Amino acid sequence: MYGTGIKEIDADTLAAWLAEDREAVRLVDVRSPAEFARGVIPGAEPLPLHLLPLRLEELASDPRRTVLYCRSGSRSAQACRYLAERGRDGRVWNLRGGILDWARRGYRIALPAGAEAVG
Repeated sequence: MYGTGIKEIDADTLAAWLAEDREAVRLVDVRSPAEFARGVIPGAEPLPLHLLPLRLEELASDPRRTVLYCRSGSRSAQACRYLAERGRDGRVWNLRGGILDWARRGYRIALPAGAEAVG
């Protein structure tokens, strides 16, 4: 959907991977800190898109499956493309539809550690 060199998975596949072996999956949220604070896929770590180059080496050396997501899948596709261009495409997937599709399919959204519920 987002061009060559980008592998995508859907929310159901991600949920299955997480249920099968959570430790084998690195889940990275490339949204802004403000977006991250409003809710995340449980277990996700924040890495805003503009900071990706600073963590390239760390991501490149991680043997786990790395799934990147954003709100709708567009920014995370950019992140996947960036990693693919630098030889990290073999273990990187974009979450098709992002956190919106994850929530739409009924999967849990959590508040990140330290965030307070509003409302």
